[in-house]
Amino acid sequence: MKAVLIPGDGIGKEISQSVEAVTKALNLDIEWLKYDAGAEYAADTKEVFEPGLVEAIQEHKWALKGPTATPIGTGFRSVNVALRQKFETYANVRPIKSIPGTNSRYDNIDLVIIRENTEDLYKGIEYKIGDDVAHGIKLITRQASEKIARYAFDYARSNGRKKVTCVHKANIMKFTDGLFLESFNDVAKEYPEIASEAVIVDNMCMQLVIRPENYDVLVAPNLYGDIVSDLCAGLIGGLGFAPSGNIGDDYRIYEAVHGSAPDIAGQNKANPSALLLAFALMIEDMGDKANAKKLRDAIIDTVAKGDVVTSDIGGAATTQEFTQAIIERF
Repeated sequence: MKAVLIPGDGIGKEISQSVEAVTKALNLDIEWLKYDAGAEYAADTKEVFEPGLVEAIQEHKWALKGPTATPIGTGFRSVNVALRQKFETYANVRPIKSIPGTNSRYDNIDLVIIRENTEDLYKGIEYKIGDDVAHGIKLITRQASEKIARYAFDYARSNGRKKVTCVHKANIMKFTDGLFLESFNDVAKEYPEIASEAVIVDNMCMQLVIRPENYDVLVAPNLYGDIVSDLCAGLIGGLGFAPSGNIGDDYRIYEAVHGSAPDIAGQNKANPSALLLAFALMIEDMGDKANAKKLRDAIIDTVAKGDVVTSDIGGAATTQEFTQAIIERF
């Protein structure tokens, strides 16, 4: 089958080569169609997406994306946000699980953050009122809120999870977050076998640092989901081990959560784990659970052994050497 590969900016090209090497080593029936997107491509061409990229995703339905840079305060909007809205990938799924050997503060983390992906402040409805005032609109709808809550409960049910926690700020945002919370509570009634609770977002951040073992599946509006998922990545050693899937009714786009790391781009020292773990999510959703498990186990074993790992986790291996060490464990 054919799938789209977007290497992206910075280290994206290097870690995308790791994906291609793993695809070949596992003898997977995937033909990658590579397209450029992001800040580097825009600097050269004045376009954010290479022609044909959108049409390729429309045709083949599956995509894997490396990190892309977004200008701060000026320039084009996020490539991630644009793709999520274009293909209505309404659920952003971010599993967060401890990996031995990462020197993290915890060794018992096993969470999944499910983030509503299409609205909230990330809808991008904002404008300037003169030079000194800017206005942004926080858009929350019942339809999207119920849909993401139902996805979270369905995910919990199908993956043997026991509890879903709604993250909100309805004590202050009484209409917008209030609607999100109301929708969550309505949907929770359809899943009596799964525990449900609601936690205010600031308290949620504190609880995750103090007692993360108390949580299972978290569901949140777009902005809170982005912030909380990065916090949770910090519990397991950083964004280098944080994969993500953007799931829609018709399209799926998987990605590493981390950025393009321009300071080490082109030096063959980036950790490809997050993108490889995102690839594992992708092939699992394609129905190949055996090879998804084989890839995850190889990453975990390689990191736990620690003799051939990249500098961010205490080693001196290159991206290629680390990738090869993973492949040798298949």
